[in-house]
Amino acid sequence: MSAARSTVAPADGGRRAGERVAEHVSPLELADYQKAVRLVLRHPLVTPSYPDRAALATVRRWAAQLRTDLMEVLGYRLVTTADTARLLRVQDHLEVTRPAVTRAGRPFDRRRYAYLVLTLAALGHHGAQVALGELADAVAADAARIEGLGLDTTRKTDRDAFVDAVTWLTERGALALTDGSATAWVGDPERAEALYDIDREILTAVHQPTRVLQHLTSVTGLLDSGSALGLATGRHAQRRDQARRARRLVVENPVAYYADAEPELLGQLRAPSLAEDLQRLTGLAVERRAEGVALVDTSGRLSDIRFPGGGTVAQAALLLGARISEAARRTGRHAPDLLPAATAAERLAARVRRIDAALPARGRLAELAALEEEPAHETHEAEGKEDESEEIRYPFVTESWLRGRLKEIIGEYGKGFAADLREDPDRLLAQVLDLLAALSLVARVDGGVLALPLLARYRGVSARVKSRVPAPRPSTQTALFADDTVKDSTP
Repeated sequence: MSAARSTVAPADGGRRAGERVAEHVSPLELADYQKAVRLVLRHPLVTPSYPDRAALATVRRWAAQLRTDLMEVLGYRLVTTADTARLLRVQDHLEVTRPAVTRAGRPFDRRRYAYLVLTLAALGHHGAQVALGELADAVAADAARIEGLGLDTTRKTDRDAFVDAVTWLTERGALALTDGSATAWVGDPERAEALYDIDREILTAVHQPTRVLQHLTSVTGLLDSGSALGLATGRHAQRRDQARRARRLVVENPVAYYADAEPELLGQLRAPSLAEDLQRLTGLAVERRAEGVALVDTSGRLSDIRFPGGGTVAQAALLLGARISEAARRTGRHAPDLLPAATAAERLAARVRRIDAALPARGRLAELAALEEEPAHETHEAEGKEDESEEIRYPFVTESWLRGRLKEIIGEYGKGFAADLREDPDRLLAQVLDLLAALSLVARVDGGVLALPLLARYRGVSARVKSRVPAPRPSTQTALFADDTVKDSTP
Protein backbone atom coordinates (compact mmCIF):
# COMPACT_ATOMS: atom_id res chain seq x y z
CA MET A 1 0.00 0.00 0.00
CA SER A 2 1.29 3.43 -0.86
CA ALA A 3 0.04 4.74 2.50
CA ALA A 4 2.61 2.54 4.21
CA ARG A 5 5.39 4.57 2.60
CA SER A 6 3.89 7.92 3.50
CA THR A 7 5.67 10.09 6.04
CA VAL A 8 2.44 11.88 6.92
CA ALA A 9 0.59 10.75 10.05
CA PRO A 10 -2.34 8.46 9.18
CA ALA A 11 -5.84 9.92 9.25
CA ASP A 12 -6.82 7.81 12.25
CA GLY A 13 -3.85 9.12 14.21
CA GLY A 14 -3.23 5.66 15.68
CA ARG A 15 -1.65 2.93 13.57
CA ARG A 16 1.73 3.36 11.97
CA ALA A 17 3.05 1.61 8.90
CA GLY A 18 2.96 -2.16 9.35
CA GLU A 19 0.55 -2.11 12.27
CA ARG A 20 -2.87 -3.69 11.68
CA VAL A 21 -5.78 -5.26 13.51
CA ALA A 22 -5.44 -9.00 14.20
CA GLU A 23 -1.92 -8.86 12.85
CA HIS A 24 -0.89 -12.31 14.11
CA VAL A 25 -4.18 -14.07 13.35
CA SER A 26 -4.25 -16.36 10.34
CA PRO A 27 -7.10 -16.08 7.81
CA LEU A 28 -8.36 -19.53 8.84
CA GLU A 29 -8.63 -18.47 12.50
CA LEU A 30 -9.88 -14.92 11.97
CA ALA A 31 -13.55 -15.83 12.51
CA ASP A 32 -12.72 -17.48 15.85
CA TYR A 33 -10.74 -14.43 16.91
CA GLN A 34 -13.56 -12.07 15.97
CA LYS A 35 -15.93 -14.22 18.02
CA ALA A 36 -13.67 -13.66 21.03
CA VAL A 37 -13.69 -9.89 20.37
CA ARG A 38 -17.48 -9.80 20.26
CA LEU A 39 -17.60 -11.90 23.39
CA VAL A 40 -15.57 -9.51 25.56
CA LEU A 41 -17.29 -6.44 24.10
CA ARG A 42 -20.70 -7.87 24.98
CA HIS A 43 -19.59 -9.37 28.32
CA PRO A 44 -16.88 -7.18 29.90
CA LEU A 45 -16.56 -9.74 32.71
CA VAL A 46 -15.93 -13.37 31.74
CA THR A 47 -15.60 -16.07 34.41
CA PRO A 48 -15.51 -19.90 34.40
CA SER A 49 -19.32 -19.98 34.42
CA TYR A 50 -20.31 -16.64 32.85
CA PRO A 51 -21.60 -16.06 30.22
CA ASP A 52 -21.05 -19.80 29.61
CA ARG A 53 -18.45 -22.44 30.44
CA ALA A 54 -16.63 -22.15 27.11
CA ALA A 55 -16.25 -18.36 27.12
CA LEU A 56 -13.20 -18.01 29.36
CA ALA A 57 -11.20 -20.55 27.37
CA THR A 58 -12.07 -18.68 24.16
CA VAL A 59 -10.86 -15.37 25.57
CA ARG A 60 -7.72 -16.80 27.15
CA ARG A 61 -6.70 -18.40 23.84
CA TRP A 62 -6.58 -14.98 22.18
CA ALA A 63 -5.70 -12.90 25.25
CA ALA A 64 -2.42 -11.44 23.95
CA GLN A 65 -3.84 -10.32 20.59
CA LEU A 66 -7.02 -9.08 22.27
CA ARG A 67 -5.03 -6.90 24.67
CA THR A 68 -3.12 -5.35 21.78
CA ASP A 69 -6.08 -4.73 19.47
CA LEU A 70 -8.61 -3.55 22.04
CA MET A 71 -6.13 -1.00 23.39
CA GLU A 72 -4.95 0.17 19.97
CA VAL A 73 -8.36 0.36 18.31
CA LEU A 74 -10.64 1.37 21.19
CA GLY A 75 -8.41 2.34 24.11
CA TYR A 76 -9.83 -0.50 26.23
CA ARG A 77 -7.67 -2.52 28.65
CA LEU A 78 -8.14 -6.29 29.00
CA VAL A 79 -7.03 -7.75 32.33
CA THR A 80 -6.88 -11.54 32.66
CA THR A 81 -6.31 -13.74 35.71
CA ALA A 82 -6.60 -17.48 36.26
CA ASP A 83 -10.40 -17.31 36.54
CA THR A 84 -11.42 -13.97 35.03
CA ALA A 85 -11.14 -11.78 31.98
CA ARG A 86 -12.12 -8.16 32.65
CA LEU A 87 -12.48 -5.52 29.97
CA LEU A 88 -11.93 -2.05 31.40
CA ARG A 89 -13.79 0.33 29.13
CA VAL A 90 -13.25 4.02 28.57
CA GLN A 91 -16.49 5.83 29.38
CA ASP A 92 -17.10 8.80 27.09
CA HIS A 93 -20.80 9.09 27.93
CA LEU A 94 -23.25 7.92 30.57
CA GLU A 95 -24.37 4.45 29.52
CA VAL A 96 -28.15 3.96 29.49
CA THR A 97 -28.63 0.92 27.27
CA ARG A 98 -26.97 -1.87 29.32
CA PRO A 99 -28.81 -2.13 32.62
CA ALA A 100 -28.44 -4.94 35.08
CA VAL A 101 -31.55 -7.11 34.92
CA THR A 102 -33.63 -8.89 37.54
CA ARG A 103 -34.46 -12.59 37.70
CA ALA A 104 -37.57 -11.73 35.69
CA GLY A 105 -35.51 -9.98 33.00
CA ARG A 106 -36.51 -6.42 33.93
CA PRO A 107 -33.96 -3.58 34.29
CA PHE A 108 -32.73 -2.83 37.79
CA ASP A 109 -34.33 0.11 39.54
CA ARG A 110 -32.37 2.43 41.84
CA ARG A 111 -33.18 0.34 44.92
CA ARG A 112 -31.67 -2.80 43.36
CA TYR A 113 -28.55 -0.95 42.24
CA ALA A 114 -28.14 0.37 45.79
CA TYR A 115 -28.53 -3.14 47.22
CA LEU A 116 -25.99 -4.46 44.71
CA VAL A 117 -23.38 -1.90 45.76
CA LEU A 118 -24.05 -2.45 49.47
CA THR A 119 -23.84 -6.23 48.95
CA LEU A 120 -20.42 -5.85 47.33
CA ALA A 121 -19.28 -3.77 50.30
CA ALA A 122 -20.70 -6.24 52.84
CA LEU A 123 -19.04 -9.23 51.17
CA GLY A 124 -15.67 -7.64 51.81
CA HIS A 125 -16.16 -8.24 55.53
CA HIS A 126 -17.02 -11.95 55.29
CA GLY A 127 -14.84 -15.01 55.01
CA ALA A 128 -15.11 -17.87 52.54
CA GLN A 129 -18.84 -18.38 53.03
CA VAL A 130 -21.91 -16.35 53.92
CA ALA A 131 -25.52 -17.15 54.69
CA LEU A 132 -28.12 -15.18 52.76
CA GLY A 133 -29.94 -14.05 55.91
CA GLU A 134 -26.66 -12.93 57.48
CA LEU A 135 -25.74 -11.00 54.33
CA ALA A 136 -29.20 -9.40 54.24
CA ASP A 137 -28.80 -8.23 57.84
CA ALA A 138 -25.44 -6.63 57.01
CA VAL A 139 -26.85 -4.85 53.97
CA ALA A 140 -29.93 -3.77 55.96
CA ALA A 141 -27.70 -2.17 58.61
CA ASP A 142 -25.92 -0.09 55.96
CA ALA A 143 -29.12 0.68 54.06
CA ALA A 144 -30.74 2.02 57.23
CA ARG A 145 -28.14 4.80 57.31
CA ILE A 146 -29.14 5.98 53.84
CA GLU A 147 -32.15 8.27 53.81
CA GLY A 148 -34.98 6.92 51.66
CA LEU A 149 -33.42 3.46 51.13
CA GLY A 150 -33.59 0.93 53.94
CA LEU A 151 -33.96 -2.85 53.69
CA ASP A 152 -36.72 -4.44 55.72
CA THR A 153 -36.36 -8.22 55.54
CA THR A 154 -39.93 -8.63 56.79
CA ARG A 155 -41.19 -7.11 53.52
CA LYS A 156 -41.27 -9.43 50.51
CA THR A 157 -40.70 -6.58 48.03
CA ASP A 158 -37.44 -5.68 49.78
CA ARG A 159 -36.37 -9.35 49.93
CA ASP A 160 -37.12 -9.71 46.21
CA ALA A 161 -35.00 -6.67 45.36
CA PHE A 162 -32.13 -7.86 47.55
CA VAL A 163 -32.13 -11.37 46.04
CA ASP A 164 -32.11 -9.84 42.55
CA ALA A 165 -28.79 -8.18 43.48
CA VAL A 166 -27.43 -11.41 44.98
CA THR A 167 -28.52 -13.39 41.91
CA TRP A 168 -26.73 -10.93 39.62
CA LEU A 169 -23.49 -11.72 41.48
CA THR A 170 -24.26 -15.45 41.51
CA GLU A 171 -24.73 -15.53 37.73
CA ARG A 172 -21.23 -14.12 37.31
CA GLY A 173 -19.64 -16.55 39.75
CA ALA A 174 -18.79 -14.08 42.52
CA LEU A 175 -21.13 -16.13 44.73
CA ALA A 176 -21.85 -19.84 44.39
CA LEU A 177 -24.89 -21.40 46.02
CA THR A 178 -23.84 -24.46 48.04
CA ASP A 179 -26.96 -25.17 50.06
CA GLY A 180 -30.55 -24.02 50.37
CA SER A 181 -32.56 -21.78 48.08
CA ALA A 182 -32.70 -18.02 47.66
CA THR A 183 -36.21 -18.30 46.21
CA ALA A 184 -37.37 -20.20 49.29
CA TRP A 185 -35.78 -17.55 51.52
CA VAL A 186 -37.70 -14.83 49.69
CA GLY A 187 -40.91 -16.77 50.35
CA ASP A 188 -40.25 -17.46 54.04
CA PRO A 189 -36.99 -16.22 55.60
CA GLU A 190 -37.95 -17.73 58.94
CA ARG A 191 -37.93 -21.30 57.61
CA ALA A 192 -35.58 -21.18 54.63
CA GLU A 193 -31.93 -20.20 54.20
CA ALA A 194 -29.24 -20.22 51.52
CA LEU A 195 -25.48 -20.64 51.89
CA TYR A 196 -22.97 -19.19 49.41
CA ASP A 197 -19.25 -19.60 48.74
CA ILE A 198 -17.48 -16.31 48.02
CA ASP A 199 -15.01 -16.13 45.14
CA ARG A 200 -12.64 -13.27 46.00
CA GLU A 201 -10.95 -13.18 42.60
CA ILE A 202 -14.21 -12.77 40.72
CA LEU A 203 -15.54 -10.36 43.33
CA THR A 204 -12.50 -8.15 42.78
CA ALA A 205 -12.96 -8.32 39.00
CA VAL A 206 -16.63 -7.30 39.33
CA HIS A 207 -15.81 -4.11 41.21
CA GLN A 208 -12.60 -2.29 40.33
CA PRO A 209 -13.18 1.38 41.20
CA THR A 210 -10.88 3.86 39.49
CA ARG A 211 -12.16 6.92 41.37
CA VAL A 212 -12.55 7.88 45.01
CA LEU A 213 -16.29 8.54 45.15
CA GLN A 214 -15.95 10.84 48.16
CA HIS A 215 -13.94 13.22 45.98
CA LEU A 216 -16.50 13.46 43.17
CA THR A 217 -18.94 16.35 43.03
CA SER A 218 -20.77 15.16 39.90
CA VAL A 219 -21.39 11.94 38.01
CA THR A 220 -19.33 13.46 35.18
CA GLY A 221 -16.29 12.68 37.32
CA LEU A 222 -16.83 9.02 36.39
CA LEU A 223 -16.31 9.77 32.70
CA ASP A 224 -12.90 9.44 31.11
CA SER A 225 -12.78 12.81 29.32
CA GLY A 226 -9.94 13.88 31.59
CA SER A 227 -8.10 10.56 31.64
CA ALA A 228 -4.53 10.09 30.61
CA LEU A 229 -5.68 9.43 27.07
CA GLY A 230 -7.68 12.65 26.99
CA LEU A 231 -4.78 14.71 28.40
CA ALA A 232 -2.40 13.76 25.58
CA THR A 233 -0.80 16.96 24.29
CA GLY A 234 1.15 15.83 21.22
CA ARG A 235 -0.56 16.13 17.85
CA HIS A 236 -0.12 12.44 17.08
CA ALA A 237 -1.45 11.46 20.53
CA GLN A 238 -4.47 13.72 20.12
CA ARG A 239 -5.31 12.24 16.72
CA ARG A 240 -4.93 8.73 18.12
CA ASP A 241 -7.26 9.62 21.00
CA GLN A 242 -9.84 11.09 18.60
CA ALA A 243 -9.65 7.99 16.38
CA ARG A 244 -10.30 5.76 19.38
CA ARG A 245 -13.21 7.91 20.52
CA ALA A 246 -14.75 7.75 17.03
CA ARG A 247 -14.44 3.96 16.92
CA ARG A 248 -15.94 3.70 20.42
CA LEU A 249 -18.83 5.86 19.28
CA VAL A 250 -19.63 3.37 16.52
CA VAL A 251 -19.06 0.24 18.62
CA GLU A 252 -20.99 1.37 21.69
CA ASN A 253 -24.02 2.90 19.94
CA PRO A 254 -26.60 1.58 17.47
CA VAL A 255 -25.62 4.38 15.08
CA ALA A 256 -23.22 7.32 15.12
CA TYR A 257 -25.02 10.25 13.50
CA TYR A 258 -22.73 12.88 12.03
CA ALA A 259 -25.10 15.58 13.25
CA ASP A 260 -24.68 14.30 16.81
CA ALA A 261 -20.91 13.87 16.85
CA GLU A 262 -18.39 16.31 18.24
CA PRO A 263 -16.81 18.39 15.45
CA GLU A 264 -13.32 16.99 16.04
CA LEU A 265 -14.61 13.44 15.49
CA LEU A 266 -16.29 14.00 12.12
CA GLY A 267 -13.13 13.45 10.10
CA GLN A 268 -12.38 10.25 12.01
CA LEU A 269 -15.93 8.92 11.52
CA ARG A 270 -15.62 9.48 7.77
CA ALA A 271 -12.11 7.99 7.50
CA PRO A 272 -11.97 4.70 5.52
CA SER A 273 -9.67 3.22 8.18
CA LEU A 274 -12.48 3.28 10.76
CA ALA A 275 -14.61 0.86 8.76
CA GLU A 276 -11.61 -1.31 7.89
CA ASP A 277 -10.47 -1.58 11.51
CA LEU A 278 -13.90 -2.30 12.98
CA GLN A 279 -14.86 -4.83 10.32
CA ARG A 280 -11.63 -6.75 10.81
CA LEU A 281 -11.84 -6.49 14.60
CA THR A 282 -15.48 -7.56 15.06
CA GLY A 283 -16.39 -9.41 11.86
CA LEU A 284 -19.46 -7.21 11.50
CA ALA A 285 -20.35 -4.96 8.57
CA VAL A 286 -19.97 -1.19 8.80
CA GLU A 287 -22.60 0.78 6.88
CA ARG A 288 -21.92 4.40 6.01
CA ARG A 289 -24.65 6.69 4.74
CA ALA A 290 -25.21 10.42 4.37
CA GLU A 291 -26.47 10.75 7.94
CA GLY A 292 -23.93 8.62 9.78
CA VAL A 293 -22.24 5.28 10.25
CA ALA A 294 -23.30 2.09 12.04
CA LEU A 295 -21.88 -1.30 12.92
CA VAL A 296 -24.64 -3.64 11.75
CA ASP A 297 -25.37 -6.43 14.22
CA THR A 298 -28.71 -8.00 13.30
CA SER A 299 -27.82 -11.26 15.07
CA GLY A 300 -27.38 -9.76 18.53
CA ARG A 301 -23.79 -11.01 18.74
CA LEU A 302 -22.48 -7.70 20.07
CA SER A 303 -25.43 -6.34 22.01
CA ASP A 304 -28.04 -7.62 24.43
CA ILE A 305 -30.68 -5.89 22.29
CA ARG A 306 -31.65 -7.79 19.15
CA PHE A 307 -33.91 -5.91 16.77
CA PRO A 308 -36.08 -7.08 15.13
CA GLY A 309 -36.62 -9.63 17.86
CA GLY A 310 -39.17 -11.77 19.61
CA GLY A 311 -41.53 -10.73 22.33
CA THR A 312 -44.44 -8.34 22.50
CA VAL A 313 -42.43 -5.14 23.01
CA ALA A 314 -39.99 -5.81 20.16
CA GLN A 315 -42.75 -6.83 17.75
CA ALA A 316 -44.93 -3.84 18.61
CA ALA A 317 -41.90 -1.56 18.36
CA LEU A 318 -41.10 -2.79 14.86
CA LEU A 319 -44.68 -2.36 13.67
CA LEU A 320 -45.08 1.06 15.27
CA GLY A 321 -41.68 2.15 13.98
CA ALA A 322 -42.75 1.28 10.44
CA ARG A 323 -45.83 3.48 10.82
CA ILE A 324 -43.76 6.34 12.21
CA SER A 325 -41.38 6.04 9.27
CA GLU A 326 -44.24 6.14 6.77
CA ALA A 327 -45.72 9.21 8.47
CA ALA A 328 -42.32 10.92 8.30
CA ARG A 329 -42.34 10.61 4.49
CA ARG A 330 -45.58 12.48 3.99
CA THR A 331 -45.50 15.70 2.04
CA GLY A 332 -47.84 18.59 1.44
CA ARG A 333 -50.48 19.41 4.00
CA HIS A 334 -50.03 16.01 5.67
CA ALA A 335 -46.31 16.51 6.16
CA PRO A 336 -45.22 16.28 9.81
CA ASP A 337 -43.71 19.20 11.64
CA LEU A 338 -39.92 19.28 11.75
CA LEU A 339 -38.32 19.86 15.15
CA PRO A 340 -34.71 19.79 16.41
CA ALA A 341 -33.49 16.91 18.58
CA ALA A 342 -31.41 17.39 21.69
CA THR A 343 -27.70 17.15 21.00
CA ALA A 344 -25.47 14.58 22.68
CA ALA A 345 -24.18 17.31 24.98
CA GLU A 346 -27.72 18.34 25.92
CA ARG A 347 -28.75 14.74 26.60
CA LEU A 348 -25.68 14.26 28.75
CA ALA A 349 -26.41 17.45 30.68
CA ALA A 350 -29.99 16.33 31.33
CA ARG A 351 -28.86 12.94 32.63
CA VAL A 352 -26.22 14.58 34.79
CA ARG A 353 -28.81 16.87 36.37
CA ARG A 354 -31.10 13.93 37.20
CA ILE A 355 -28.31 11.86 38.72
CA ASP A 356 -26.60 14.69 40.56
CA ALA A 357 -29.91 15.64 42.15
CA ALA A 358 -29.51 12.54 44.32
CA LEU A 359 -26.12 13.56 45.72
CA PRO A 360 -26.04 14.10 49.49
CA ALA A 361 -26.81 17.64 50.54
CA ARG A 362 -24.45 17.33 53.49
CA GLY A 363 -20.92 16.10 54.10
CA ARG A 364 -17.74 16.06 52.05
CA LEU A 365 -19.49 16.08 48.65
CA ALA A 366 -21.43 19.20 49.51
CA GLU A 367 -18.25 20.93 50.69
CA LEU A 368 -16.39 20.11 47.49
CA ALA A 369 -19.36 21.17 45.36
CA ALA A 370 -19.44 24.54 47.10
CA LEU A 371 -15.75 25.08 46.39
CA GLU A 372 -16.19 24.24 42.71
CA GLU A 373 -19.46 26.07 42.17
CA GLU A 374 -17.97 29.28 40.78
CA PRO A 375 -15.51 27.67 38.31
CA ALA A 376 -18.25 25.36 37.10
CA HIS A 377 -20.50 28.36 36.45
CA GLU A 378 -17.78 30.05 34.44
CA THR A 379 -17.29 26.88 32.38
CA HIS A 380 -20.97 26.66 31.49
CA GLU A 381 -21.01 30.33 30.60
CA ALA A 382 -18.02 29.89 28.32
CA GLU A 383 -19.63 26.88 26.68
CA GLY A 384 -22.72 28.93 25.96
CA LYS A 385 -20.65 31.38 23.95
CA GLU A 386 -19.50 28.75 21.46
CA ASP A 387 -20.76 29.06 17.94
CA GLU A 388 -23.78 26.88 17.36
CA SER A 389 -23.77 24.55 14.36
CA GLU A 390 -26.59 24.48 11.87
CA GLU A 391 -29.70 23.08 13.50
CA ILE A 392 -31.03 19.86 11.96
CA ARG A 393 -34.72 19.05 12.28
CA TYR A 394 -36.54 15.73 12.26
CA PRO A 395 -40.18 14.71 11.60
CA PHE A 396 -42.34 14.94 14.72
CA VAL A 397 -45.30 12.70 15.56
CA THR A 398 -47.53 13.38 18.55
CA GLU A 399 -48.19 11.12 21.49
CA SER A 400 -51.90 10.98 20.64
CA TRP A 401 -51.02 9.85 17.10
CA LEU A 402 -48.76 7.15 18.56
CA ARG A 403 -51.53 5.93 20.85
CA GLY A 404 -53.90 5.69 17.90
CA ARG A 405 -51.46 3.69 15.77
CA LEU A 406 -50.63 1.36 18.66
CA LYS A 407 -54.34 0.76 19.21
CA GLU A 408 -54.61 -0.26 15.55
CA ILE A 409 -51.63 -2.60 15.93
CA ILE A 410 -53.14 -4.23 19.01
CA GLY A 411 -56.43 -4.67 17.17
CA GLU A 412 -54.69 -6.36 14.24
CA TYR A 413 -51.93 -8.33 15.95
CA GLY A 414 -53.01 -8.39 19.59
CA LYS A 415 -53.72 -12.14 19.58
CA GLY A 416 -49.98 -12.73 19.52
CA PHE A 417 -49.16 -10.20 22.25
CA ALA A 418 -48.75 -10.86 25.96
CA ALA A 419 -52.12 -10.40 27.65
CA ASP A 420 -50.90 -8.03 30.38
CA LEU A 421 -49.37 -5.63 27.83
CA ARG A 422 -52.24 -5.96 25.39
CA GLU A 423 -54.63 -4.86 28.13
CA ASP A 424 -52.42 -1.95 29.20
CA PRO A 425 -51.67 0.03 26.00
CA ASP A 426 -50.09 2.98 27.83
CA ARG A 427 -47.55 0.70 29.50
CA LEU A 428 -46.86 -1.05 26.21
CA LEU A 429 -46.40 2.28 24.42
CA ALA A 430 -43.93 3.48 27.06
CA GLN A 431 -41.85 0.30 26.72
CA VAL A 432 -42.00 0.44 22.92
CA LEU A 433 -40.79 4.04 22.82
CA ASP A 434 -38.03 3.27 25.33
CA LEU A 435 -36.80 0.48 23.04
CA LEU A 436 -36.95 2.61 19.89
CA ALA A 437 -35.09 5.43 21.66
CA ALA A 438 -32.43 3.04 22.99
CA LEU A 439 -31.81 1.91 19.40
CA SER A 440 -31.51 5.54 18.18
CA LEU A 441 -34.54 5.03 15.94
CA VAL A 442 -36.51 7.85 17.56
CA ALA A 443 -35.81 10.67 19.99
CA ARG A 444 -38.20 11.26 22.88
CA VAL A 445 -39.43 14.87 23.17
CA ASP A 446 -42.28 16.55 25.00
CA GLY A 447 -45.57 15.47 23.48
CA GLY A 448 -44.24 12.78 21.15
CA VAL A 449 -41.15 11.53 19.32
CA LEU A 450 -38.86 12.56 16.47
CA ALA A 451 -38.21 10.06 13.68
CA LEU A 452 -34.45 9.62 13.29
CA PRO A 453 -32.85 8.51 10.00
CA LEU A 454 -32.08 4.93 11.02
CA LEU A 455 -35.82 4.25 11.34
CA ALA A 456 -36.10 4.22 7.53
CA ARG A 457 -34.42 0.81 7.60
CA TYR A 458 -37.65 -0.71 8.91
CA ARG A 459 -40.09 1.04 6.62
CA GLY A 460 -42.76 -1.17 5.07
CA VAL A 461 -42.55 -4.17 7.41
CA SER A 462 -45.40 -6.67 7.53
CA ALA A 463 -46.37 -9.48 9.88
CA ARG A 464 -48.85 -12.32 10.21
CA VAL A 465 -50.48 -13.53 13.40
CA LYS A 466 -50.04 -17.25 14.09
CA SER A 467 -50.54 -19.36 17.18
CA ARG A 468 -46.93 -18.63 18.05
CA VAL A 469 -46.16 -15.28 16.48
CA PRO A 470 -42.68 -15.01 14.94
CA ALA A 471 -40.78 -11.76 15.10
CA PRO A 472 -41.78 -9.47 12.22
CA ARG A 473 -39.03 -9.02 9.69
CA PRO A 474 -38.04 -5.85 7.86
CA SER A 475 -38.56 -5.41 4.16
CA THR A 476 -35.86 -6.34 1.68
CA GLN A 477 -34.42 -2.84 1.96
CA THR A 478 -30.86 -3.19 3.22
CA ALA A 479 -29.68 0.39 3.21
CA LEU A 480 -29.06 1.78 6.66
CA PHE A 481 -30.84 5.03 5.87
CA ALA A 482 -33.47 5.99 3.34
CA ASP A 483 -31.15 7.27 0.60
CA ASP A 484 -27.40 7.64 0.72
CA THR A 485 -27.58 10.49 -1.75
CA VAL A 486 -29.82 12.63 0.44
CA LYS A 487 -27.87 15.18 2.43
CA ASP A 488 -30.53 16.25 4.89
CA SER A 489 -31.30 14.18 7.98
CA THR A 490 -34.96 13.35 7.42
CA PRO A 491 -35.88 9.71 6.70
